[in-house]
Amino acid sequence: MLNGIMRIGIYGGTFAPVHRGHVAAAEAFMKQMELDLLYVIPAGLPPHKQIDAADDPAHRLAMCELAFAGKKGVIVSDMEIRREGKSYTVDTLRALTSDDRRLFLLMGTDMMLTLDTWREPQEIFRLCYPIYIRRENDPILEAQIIKKNETYQQKYGKIARRLVADVIELSSTEIRDRVREGREIDSLVPPAVADYIRQKGLYQ
Repeated sequence: MLNGIMRIGIYGGTFAPVHRGHVAAAEAFMKQMELDLLYVIPAGLPPHKQIDAADDPAHRLAMCELAFAGKKGVIVSDMEIRREGKSYTVDTLRALTSDDRRLFLLMGTDMMLTLDTWREPQEIFRLCYPIYIRRENDPILEAQIIKKNETYQQKYGKIARRLVADVIELSSTEIRDRVREGREIDSLVPPAVADYIRQKGLYQ
C-alpha cells in the first residue's frame, strides 16, 4: 500500500479448468504490479467464450479455490457466478472500485486485442489499468498489439501494459481433451485440481 492506496489486481476467466499457466500468470501479476490483493474471479456466463452446456460454475470455483489455496493475498471470489446474466467486466470493476483502491485488470493477448469491443470500454479504461500477458510465441501479433495500443491511447488516454513473464503455451481446452482421451494431466494442473477432476469425473 502506497499513500493509503491499495493496489488491487483482478484476474477473471472461465478457468475450465484452472491450470499451471493461470497460476504462474497470477504470481507474475502480483509481483510485477506490486499488488496488495489479487481477486481471482471465475466467470458465471462469459460473454466472450463458449463453454460446455454441462458446465457447472461451482466446479470451476472449487478448482480455483484449490489452485490458489494458501497463496498470500489471493482472494477467489464467486461474485460473477452469483451475479445473474452474463459476466461483464465493467460490472465487476464497478463493484470493486473505491477511492482508496487502484485497480489492475489482467488478460491474455486475445482479450487485449478486442478490449474495445467489450461492454463500455471507455468505463473499463477509466476504472482500471489494463495489463496483458502473452500466452503464445507468435511474433506476428506484436505489430497488432502496438497498433491496438495506439488506438487505445487515442480513444481512452491509456494503453494496455505488458506483463513480462515466460510464455506458457497451455490451454484449458487441451486439458479437457486430454481427460477425455484418458491421458495424464498431472503436469498441467495443480495436484489438488487433478485430484478434483478425477474425483468428480469432470470432462469425460
